[in-house]
Amino acid sequence: MKTFPALAAKETQEIVHTWRIWVLPAIILVFAVSGPPLAKITPELLASLTPPGQQSLVLPPATFADAYDQWVKNLSQLVLFAIIIMYGGIVSTEVRDGTAAFVLTKPVRRATFITAKAVVHALFIAAVFAAGTTITWITTGMVFGTAPAAQLWGPASMLCLFALLLLAFMEFFSVVIPAPAGAAGAGLGLYALLAVGGAWDPLLRFSPAGVPGIAASVAAGQSHPAPVWPVLTTLIAAGVAIALAVFVFQRKELQP
Repeated sequence: MKTFPALAAKETQEIVHTWRIWVLPAIILVFAVSGPPLAKITPELLASLTPPGQQSLVLPPATFADAYDQWVKNLSQLVLFAIIIMYGGIVSTEVRDGTAAFVLTKPVRRATFITAKAVVHALFIAAVFAAGTTITWITTGMVFGTAPAAQLWGPASMLCLFALLLLAFMEFFSVVIPAPAGAAGAGLGLYALLAVGGAWDPLLRFSPAGVPGIAASVAAGQSHPAPVWPVLTTLIAAGVAIALAVFVFQRKELQP
C-alpha cells in the first residue's frame, strides 16, 4: 500500500489539471443555484401560459419540497448522465496513451492502480454532491423561508451512493471496453436497466434500482420502502464492480 498515496496524488493532479475539475462542479452549481428560484416561479409561469379566453390554470403555491424534488431529479438524471460520459475512458485512455504501462513498470500493483482511481474519483464526486446540496439547502431556505435538512440530505446522500455505483461500473467497463464511447454506452445501458428495474416492486425494495425512486419519495415527503436494502445492495454491487475491474485488469494486455 506504500504506492497508494503516490497513485492517489497522481489521480488528484489529473482532476485538478484537466476538464474534470470544471465540468461536473459547473453542472452541479447551475442546478443548485437555479433550482429553488425556478421551483418558486413555476406555478405562476405555467398559469401565465394559459391561452387567451381559457380559464387560467390554478396550481398550489410552490414549497421547499418542490425545490428538493427538482434537485433530486437533476441529480438522478442529467448529473448521472454526465458522470457516465465523463468516466467512459477512466482506464482505457491511460492504457491507450501508454500511461498505464509506464506507471506499472514501477513497483505498483495493478489492483492498487484500479483502487486508487476508484477512491480518488469517489471522493471528488462526493465532495461535489455535498457542495451542491449545501448550496441548494441554503438557497431553498432563502427562497422559501424554510428548508428541513433531513428531507434534502437523505435523498442527496442516496443518490451520491448511486453515483458511486455507476463510477465503479464505469471503471469496470473502461477496463473491458477500449473505446470511451463504448464504455459510456454500456454505462447508459446499465442506467436504463436500473431505471426500468426500479418499476418492479421487488427490485425497488431490495436492489440498487430502488435508490433513485426512494430518494425522490423522501424528497417529496411521500411514503416509501425502507432504504436499508437498496443502500446495502448498492454498496455490495459497487464493491463487486471494482473487484471485477481489478480481476480483468490484472490479465489485460497493456500495449496501446
